Amino acid sequence: MAELETSYEGIPKVINFMASVLERVAETNDLSRRFSAQKISMFDGLTRPTISVESYLERIFKYANCSPSCFVVAYIYLDRFSQRQPLLPINSFNVHRLLITSVLVSAKFMDDIFYNNAYYAKVGGISTNEMNLLEVDFLFGIGFQLNVTPTTFHTYCSYLQTEMLLESPPMPMPSSSLKIGRNVNHQYCCINEDESTRQQHELAV
Repeated sequence: MAELETSYEGIPKVINFMASVLERVAETNDLSRRFSAQKISMFDGLTRPTISVESYLERIFKYANCSPSCFVVAYIYLDRFSQRQPLLPINSFNVHRLLITSVLVSAKFMDDIFYNNAYYAKVGGISTNEMNLLEVDFLFGIGFQLNVTPTTFHTYCSYLQTEMLLESPPMPMPSSSLKIGRNVNHQYCCINEDESTRQQHELAV
């Protein structure tokens, strides 16, 4: 798929697509912090990391050696986390820890060979103990819903590419079972999966 192709710099396009969308989601939710209640979790840092979301994703890709598909699935997990944890929206204080954790979980589920938590902790710039705790908290946060349907996978790929090209706020997608996930206070990653459809067709990618 075009979304998983490699750019001239050797970085899969999905990295750029994810970074673009997540940066806008984080910025939007940063603005809402003063107007709505947001819980503080172990994913939140005391200050905003100096490294950009795109540079952080590129670092993970460079050292984790996981497949490009893992990043799409990680993005799906992030959206599920946002939908299930509305009081913990993705913002500039937690997006980096959420990213390294979602990629770790995705790699374990998707790839036959993957690095351990200690290695991912070094890549992400956190301690092994923190990485372990974040993984457990993230899994509970998404309700251990790790399976992804092929339809959902391809829909997210298309969404990421479209949002990157448009560089505009998310617009509703023409689908009866998938729609943009947002509420009055917080902006989610993108898509809200229909639970009944997902349960009927859940297959590992």
